[in-house]
Amino acid sequence: MIERSLNQIIKDALAEDIGSGDITTNAAVDSNLLAHGEFLVKQDGIVAGFEVLKKTIEIFDPSLQLTFFANDGDRVSAKTVVAIVKGKAASILTVERTALNFFQRMSGIATMSRLFQDKISHTKAKIIDTRKTVPGLRTIDKIAVKLSGCSNHRFGLYDMFLIKDNHIEAAGSIAKAISLCKKYRKKKNHNYKIEVETTNLPQVEEAIGCGVDIIMLDNFNLTDMRKAVELINGKCLIEASGNVNLDNVKQIAETGVDFISVGAITHSAKALDISLELKLVK
Repeated sequence: MIERSLNQIIKDALAEDIGSGDITTNAAVDSNLLAHGEFLVKQDGIVAGFEVLKKTIEIFDPSLQLTFFANDGDRVSAKTVVAIVKGKAASILTVERTALNFFQRMSGIATMSRLFQDKISHTKAKIIDTRKTVPGLRTIDKIAVKLSGCSNHRFGLYDMFLIKDNHIEAAGSIAKAISLCKKYRKKKNHNYKIEVETTNLPQVEEAIGCGVDIIMLDNFNLTDMRKAVELINGKCLIEASGNVNLDNVKQIAETGVDFISVGAITHSAKALDISLELKLVK
């Protein structure tokens, strides 16, 4: 499903950009002119998305040849050429922006994700993403997180139970919501994990008593977070969430949680500055 989705995302992006045709290139560039384009990273960061870059170029023009000089997840410095595409200059110019948009965004997400993970590398905690992604680009965003060395949370609403405050309100209580999810899981004969969001220590105790796979500690202060970790005491996995930033993520990880979800790594990541420099074949 992800493979088909990725191909469709790329085709949609190409159609969005090219439309009825690249009129500037069609007018100004000889269709037989050969060139190569260097993908130049212009700032320090983590590169990610080489396979998406390759698919984008292959889908648009299979005759273009792409060579990589780095791997997904590599830390590179400014002024580094990480890939070269060779072939018709017109094709390179037309596919350039779509290819760069994917590559820059994925590298930007990977760079921010790695910044967070590096802060907590001395702990067992793992940075995970959220569903706060660009609509239609979730596959791309989550691949980038994974390539950074961090982990994906659920992909969508269909692959894991996540009981949040509004579900609890609608069901009547944490215990009732969990019970209903367990009944639904049994009825549908699947084994999706159950996670419940808690906002205070009494809710943590209630969730522990119901037996879940993951308890989310939402916007807990550090003192209560440590108490919650002690209460849970390995009975399930623990996710910390809410207002996580580079200044506090180290302290959060040191409380003993297993996962720290960070929406910013996808919804606020700045694209890595990468350009394509065209050079004619002489």
